[in-house]
Amino acid sequence: MPHPVTRRAFLASGAGTAAALAATAPAAAASGAPSPDLQLLTSRSGVYTPARGEAVLQFSFDFPEASVQVGPLLMGFRVQTYENAYAIDPTVTRVVRDGNRTSLTCDGLLWAGGQEKAPGTLVAEFMVEADGTVQWTAKAEAQLPVKSITTVVRGLPRGEISVSGQDFTDLKDDEKVFEYPNFFHGVATPLAVLKAADGRHFALSARQTAVRTCRFFFQPGPDGYRIELIHEGEGWAKANSLATPPWRVGPAADYAAAAAPHFAHVEKTYGIPSLATRPDMPAWMREVDLVLSIHGAHWTGYIFNDYARILEILRWAATQIDPKRVMVFLPAWDGRYYWNYPLYQPDPRMGGAEGFKRLVSQAQKLGFRIVPMFGTNSANKVWEEFKLFADATTERVDGDSFDLNWVDWDNDRSGEGWMPFMNLGVESWRRWLGERISATIRQFGVDGYFLDIAGAAINNTKADMHEGTRLLVQDLAQRHPGIPPVGEMLYDAQMAFIPMSHVTRYALAPAAYDGYVRSYQHLSRPAPGRGSTGVHEAGFGTYKPEIPPHQRAIPTITVVDDTFTKERAAMADYIKQAKAWGEARRK
Repeated sequence: MPHPVTRRAFLASGAGTAAALAATAPAAAASGAPSPDLQLLTSRSGVYTPARGEAVLQFSFDFPEASVQVGPLLMGFRVQTYENAYAIDPTVTRVVRDGNRTSLTCDGLLWAGGQEKAPGTLVAEFMVEADGTVQWTAKAEAQLPVKSITTVVRGLPRGEISVSGQDFTDLKDDEKVFEYPNFFHGVATPLAVLKAADGRHFALSARQTAVRTCRFFFQPGPDGYRIELIHEGEGWAKANSLATPPWRVGPAADYAAAAAPHFAHVEKTYGIPSLATRPDMPAWMREVDLVLSIHGAHWTGYIFNDYARILEILRWAATQIDPKRVMVFLPAWDGRYYWNYPLYQPDPRMGGAEGFKRLVSQAQKLGFRIVPMFGTNSANKVWEEFKLFADATTERVDGDSFDLNWVDWDNDRSGEGWMPFMNLGVESWRRWLGERISATIRQFGVDGYFLDIAGAAINNTKADMHEGTRLLVQDLAQRHPGIPPVGEMLYDAQMAFIPMSHVTRYALAPAAYDGYVRSYQHLSRPAPGRGSTGVHEAGFGTYKPEIPPHQRAIPTITVVDDTFTKERAAMADYIKQAKAWGEARRK
């Protein structure tokens, strides 16, 4: 790890660390003419200034972006360390062309918006395919750790954008950033597709071999987009050099042709088994036609359904549908939602350990499968046990704390901050959570376990969250063969080891998801009647009573306090539709 620079030392140096580095720059970088192969563009070249729509934060001056023509595209670069942003120095940059290959070698960097020089290198290797697709990698080195490398792409038209298989949207004149992996905005694979007004399609993808943070930034101009493709290095392994995975940008006949090569790469790279043959999906999970999402206790302690009531509901449900076709999902089975995380013990107010054991055993005798909920990365620091894994909190790559503080649990119109975001890559947290899940399986014999917020992977200073999640699942599979995980909002690589997802992905490429995992609807789906979202913080919404015939997700009913007592007819009607949906699926 590099030695920290104190504020006093930084100020005493005049312009700070970068100025000190510039003093050691090679003398050869102090003079010379720019390479004739470069176009001396800036960050404002070809874009609206000021922005005509929503704008992101950006430099308030023209940052240099010397760019090289590669096939149909103009390509530039920016290097970000943890203390500054650097441009390539065009006076010490060489471009070599050999058939369909181009290399760019830069032997010096610029800081202060091009006013000062600093040692460092950037090497980019490009290949242009017959159809005009450009593939490249870039590697940067500096005298301080490199945080990220930005490739700036020009030459693509304006149009609608689809990110991670989501529906196309017209960004209009807005500037937009999309980050992978992103739990909240559905960015579950590093793929964007641009559809021009004339029907042409262009695919932009990162061919990663490990889950790493990357971003797509679209900035409109009168004639096309200025696009930034950003690769961020792992914060737990900072180094003075960083290499990107291959990036690809190229034309395609339609969306399917644009997306297929990317998803083929994902399947092969992560070894994602097909749904038909994957060994980690038990037979019962393949047969599910309905999920009963029966909510326990709200964060406030308000109980929607205790264990005895849940069993009563299931006994009735068994008269409406074959229980072997039903998965029973239990959010907040352990008492106060989120507040009780990560103790994961039956709640005395809901019936205690004996009540929960009776619920599970009696439900299984009827034929139901029981899957309780666990927080992948959530722990309330008020509990005494927190000290056992306090080293597993999350700090982003720059060292700022990342907390699970975006929910207003007590409705004082401000998010609560008592829950740090936990990192499964750290052994202490992975050991604790794994043992709590294992204890629940051993003591109560549940049929699976749900990993809440599983699809969130934050680049951080401590350890690889994705790898930690994989190791957790691997360990539990060894300890409890045949007991599968279910994950919330999976991203691409997680499909390799989690066979069921809470919500679907890839609206425009459903086979790229449904061909590998099963999915069901979110626990916040409004319940029949008033539309309560139960323990989820959304509150209320509009209940949708119909199941579309081509619905991808397993039909799901949210069961809250009055669902069974007041909306039983609506439950019966929905269950009838779910049975028909399942029968049609099996034909």
